[in-house]
Amino acid sequence: MARGKTVVTVISKISERQSTGESALVVIYGMDLGRKYDLTKPQFSIGRSSKCDIQIDQESISRNHAVLVNDGKRVRVRDLGSTNGTYVNDAPVKDVEVHNGDFIKIGRTIFKFIAGGNIESDYHEEIYRLTTVDGLTQIFNKRYFTENVDRELSRAHRYGRALTMIMFDIDHFKTINDSFGHLAGDHVLKLLASVVRTHIRREDVFARYGGEEFSILLPEVGLKSAAGTAEKIRKLVEGHRFVFEEEPIPVTISLGCAAVTQDTQDTTALIKAADERLYAAKHAGRNQVAA
Repeated sequence: MARGKTVVTVISKISERQSTGESALVVIYGMDLGRKYDLTKPQFSIGRSSKCDIQIDQESISRNHAVLVNDGKRVRVRDLGSTNGTYVNDAPVKDVEVHNGDFIKIGRTIFKFIAGGNIESDYHEEIYRLTTVDGLTQIFNKRYFTENVDRELSRAHRYGRALTMIMFDIDHFKTINDSFGHLAGDHVLKLLASVVRTHIRREDVFARYGGEEFSILLPEVGLKSAAGTAEKIRKLVEGHRFVFEEEPIPVTISLGCAAVTQDTQDTTALIKAADERLYAAKHAGRNQVAA
């Protein structure tokens, strides 16, 4: 099957080391976020069944979905003929060795595999990372974004610098979930994030604001330039081919842009202004930019 792959945009330092000795799985997206499973036994089963070592009660997960085999030197993940498949770094797998920093997706749950070195230290590093990064899309989360808005807004007022915000969401995202399933919806969110991430400046702050809504903070950029960037992103998404399990999925986005003015007193005001422009774009017919 031809499946689109998502480029991981945020990589933890622990993924740079070789895998040796101890290993564990950390839930970075899904139920029990942040939970750690030490892989201390020769085999660990994952599935919906209460008899599994790692039980995940989700419809997208088979009763006996996958197993991890640990021989003390290496760990392999083996799919057990599950309905929706097992993925490692966004690629479907049957039986493959996993390495330090790999992402394992079972249904709608994503684990990060950590191995070697100091597992407890690695685990706490990963938990800290989860305070700033969205586990599904691997871009910044709402908390990190709003903290940056606070900081940049203060600078903009203090030094008289331009600051703009783009907010956008996926048009008719519920229809995508209803027509293609939630796994396809997750795939669209991940791929969209990776497509947009490669086309914004290094200093811009790109985050998943919530659900299918995203936001970009553009320091020292005026409203006209921000609207131009938003239009480029709109065209980029409209022209990209989103495919899940060989099924093409039409994806468009609506975007709203707002700039800091003398009347913009706080973060809430700027976000509200961008959100209002986003809804103006949606009410005007979607797949467009309002500024």
